[in-house]
Amino acid sequence: METKNGLTGKEKFAYGIGAVGKDMVYMLSASYVLYYFQDIMKTSAIAMGIILLVARVFDAFNDPIMGVIVAKTKTRWGKFRPWLLIGTITNAAVLILMFAAPPSLDGKGIIAYAAVTYILWGVTYTMMDIPYWSMIPAFTKGGKEREGLSALARSCAGVGSAIITIITVMAVTAIGSALTAKSTTNITKTFDSSGTAIHTYVIELDKDGNPLANVIEYGADKTDVSVTLVGSEKAFEDVYTFNNDNTKYEFTINGVTAETSKVEFVMDSESANEAGLVFYVDSEAYKSISASDSIKADLKMNSTLEVERVGFKYFSIIIGILFVVFIGITCICIKEKSSVDMKSASVKEMFKALLGNDQAMTVVLTIVLFNTATYITSNLLIYFFKYDLAGSNWQGNYTLFNMFAGAMQILAMMILFPLLRKAFNTIKIFYIGVFSAIGGYLILLALALLGTKNVYPFFIPGFFIMGAVGILNVICTIFLANTCDYGEIRNGRRDESVIFSMQTFVVKLASGIAALVASITLTIFNIQQQSDVQMNYSVLMDKVASIKNNVVETIDTSAVFGLRMVMTLAPIVVLVIALLIFKAKYILTDKKLEEISKELKSRS
Repeated sequence: METKNGLTGKEKFAYGIGAVGKDMVYMLSASYVLYYFQDIMKTSAIAMGIILLVARVFDAFNDPIMGVIVAKTKTRWGKFRPWLLIGTITNAAVLILMFAAPPSLDGKGIIAYAAVTYILWGVTYTMMDIPYWSMIPAFTKGGKEREGLSALARSCAGVGSAIITIITVMAVTAIGSALTAKSTTNITKTFDSSGTAIHTYVIELDKDGNPLANVIEYGADKTDVSVTLVGSEKAFEDVYTFNNDNTKYEFTINGVTAETSKVEFVMDSESANEAGLVFYVDSEAYKSISASDSIKADLKMNSTLEVERVGFKYFSIIIGILFVVFIGITCICIKEKSSVDMKSASVKEMFKALLGNDQAMTVVLTIVLFNTATYITSNLLIYFFKYDLAGSNWQGNYTLFNMFAGAMQILAMMILFPLLRKAFNTIKIFYIGVFSAIGGYLILLALALLGTKNVYPFFIPGFFIMGAVGILNVICTIFLANTCDYGEIRNGRRDESVIFSMQTFVVKLASGIAALVASITLTIFNIQQQSDVQMNYSVLMDKVASIKNNVVETIDTSAVFGLRMVMTLAPIVVLVIALLIFKAKYILTDKKLEEISKELKSRS
């Protein structure tokens, strides 16, 4: 038995850095796998929702089995570290495969690929996650040391989640743009108004980048336009629309270059006998261009159709490598200070033991509901910014918001929780966190219903929601660790691997439920269909006509309303249910834990 008192700084750092890598991988999968397969690989939203939920049902059997395997493991390196390292290496490999779907796959092929890789990702993540968290009770002596390590690990996990939340969209775009620009398979096509009937329009944008009703339409005899397109063969398939979302572009109109602009170019067929071209420009450029009744424009567009696909592939490689390195540090520097004898049991006996630990089941259910609420929002947030707030800089606004939200989550775990702990017990802090989150969602609902288009007001609900996420992540881990002692008193055995395997399962279950809710939302309100970048010629012309009539919508009103309601009201309902269950069932107060600790000591 190890007799050294307390954890060293090296051990704390090693355990914390592992949490950073672990949650970087988890957040990449939890927040972007639906977006990757639906928006980029064009998989059915409902199919993806079903896949993600089925994978979680599979985990209901896989996770407890992994808990049994960990409990039975005995090696010279301990029972936890071997599985931690094996799970990390295999999970990183599967993560890379998951975000490297072959572009040639479509239909049933891409659905099958998504199903196989995502289920394998869940299995290998469990292989790593259970031993990681199971180390807490075996690695600490309980009490303040356990609580401190739990808080540290959750804080570091929050850092990993925040890093991914903040950098993913911009990093994927940067990596994908750099790599696709060097592609040797690109082809160049040029269209001009002498050989193609290019119906050309100039539309004024307001200061937020949204189109106004001021539209200039140019007749064929007043149009001298040249459009040069560069991209892969896939870019020219199915009469593809080239616009500011899927191209890098530059243009001049009558010698004027707009500071703020958008472009849409749609061909009626691959041969482009007829095409629609719309320039969206800022007010200053619009005034200058409108001074002439004719248009002379030179537009160059480089397709970024493959940018997100390629970007996610290589971004996942970078994250996978970092994951292996960080967990490698954990495995090298951490040694189990105490060896808790854990009686091996069958899966049936394990489920019986869990059902017999009413406090563990209460905390598990609370975690599932809390995470379901937050994951519903995180899954829909990118669509909210892209299609509701919209504007020409939605990616920048999305990244800016995530930077603030991520910072709030980290500060809540590292600063706010320790401050609150000095004044309140953990149960009161739990209530503070839940009410903060509910209040944040109510503010978010009010802003959404008011049609707020500026990103900065959304920092207010972000402050309350993400602060609560940070606090509750720490609190729930502490609660779960405490149930190990309770279970030993009640059941006569210490089942930390099984109990923490339930944490792994329920967090993943929450992400699966949330993804299904998000996919149903996207399907019911036709957000996937309306957001598709493919647009035929007649649709573009109808869109221009709507703008001229001052009817401007990114997605229709019912879709906007539905997206806002699901993003806000659904999490509120789920959080209220979690609050009621916890209040009715959880009994492990500080006084009760002290009594349990004394009884355990008397038995030893």
